[in-house]
Amino acid sequence: MRPSAPALDLERVRALLPRYETAGPRYTSYPTAPVWSERYGADDFRAELGRRDVSPDEPLSLYAHVPFCASLCHFCACNRVITRKAELPSRWLETVEREIAAVREALAVPRSATQQHWGGGTPTHLEPAQIRRLFSALVDAFPMRPDAEISIEVDPRVTTPEHVETLRELGFRRISLGVQDFDPRVQAAIHRQQPVAMTAALVERARRAGFASVNVDLIYGLPFQSEESFDRTLDEVLALAPDRVAVYGYAHVTWVAKQQRGFERHDLPAAATRLAVFLRAIGRFLEAGYVHVGMDHFARPEDDLAKALHDGTLRRNFMGYTTQAGVDLLGFGPSAISELRASYAQNERELEAWDAAVRSRGLATRRGHRLGADDLERRWIIGRIMCHGALAAADYRAAFGHEWASAHADELARLGPLLEDGLVEQDADGSLRLLPLGRLLVRNVAMLFDAYLPEQQRAGRPLFSRTV
Repeated sequence: MRPSAPALDLERVRALLPRYETAGPRYTSYPTAPVWSERYGADDFRAELGRRDVSPDEPLSLYAHVPFCASLCHFCACNRVITRKAELPSRWLETVEREIAAVREALAVPRSATQQHWGGGTPTHLEPAQIRRLFSALVDAFPMRPDAEISIEVDPRVTTPEHVETLRELGFRRISLGVQDFDPRVQAAIHRQQPVAMTAALVERARRAGFASVNVDLIYGLPFQSEESFDRTLDEVLALAPDRVAVYGYAHVTWVAKQQRGFERHDLPAAATRLAVFLRAIGRFLEAGYVHVGMDHFARPEDDLAKALHDGTLRRNFMGYTTQAGVDLLGFGPSAISELRASYAQNERELEAWDAAVRSRGLATRRGHRLGADDLERRWIIGRIMCHGALAAADYRAAFGHEWASAHADELARLGPLLEDGLVEQDADGSLRLLPLGRLLVRNVAMLFDAYLPEQQRAGRPLFSRTV
């Protein structure tokens, strides 16, 4: 059992956060996606799937990207298709069935799945019958283990009682609700009107149906947000008593989401206000007894995510923090990413290009990356920092056969300011432990060990969101 971590000193956080506000990766992968190349294509991914040096007992994680939304949320930078046409989801479903079959055929060693997650877009844009059809395609190709975690992201504005009943009947155990902010003025600015009563009704319905975990996503830094207005949102969210909460910083990435340009003139809160809103959210959730899992994620102590943090099995992938350690991920749908032991593969982003690729060759890989020895080592290091909040020199030696302090002396030499500011502490052999402030700013700690980041920063092109 790990000792209890000291409390997060919010006043010290307030003083130090501004100096750590910079652009940086969220490290859902290493190397990060900007490093990947179109030189890695469908043939490379097919070869990776065809590896035989895996055991049938090694489980898989499955991700389905359902790109459709009925309306555009102006803050959103996700890959989505705005439509009310029934024929687009119908054709997408036919194509994703082909993709699932092609991946299953290419997989040399049949394997079952221990995790399945649907994101988007809005997965409940699909009709209940279409949800059943997609689920059947996935579990027929990759049978689910009895204790599998099956989860979905939903929009309360389009999720009906029949959706909830269907999902629970199929075995979905965790449901994540997009809330962002309950303030009417903020909702109008971001083009997402969603009354508290609508969200509360869906939470109650999900709990009555037997969902084991109901999660809520919030965003700070949105147009017209203030500390007072967001405090009212926090009151409403805490009344819902979600099992997990993610408090994401609004990512102003106009080179990806052009509709965000309307916020630039006068609507976005000042940096001091944005920081105050975030700190208020942290304080409220800690006061309410939630565990700070890392960065902007909180969970109730009895939730599986908090338990994974406690027992050292927490992992991070393209679905964020997850309880499934060391599991290969297969992604389906436009822009979906697969993460295997030695490579990453990402599908065509645009719906039409993805559809054409699947129908012509089965796989829709647009780009990827084959991991070299240094990539694998640094992925391990960054994973330990992001998920375990610690890195033991003895574990590094056991994994890679050389001494941590000498192999990464340059990076450790740059730890000075982080040690002084109380983000990390270090033993004589170089072993690292993140302190509460370091878990909040874990991206900044991990960035020290990213071999590709210095060149990306010198290039000056916007690639990543702000770390605070």
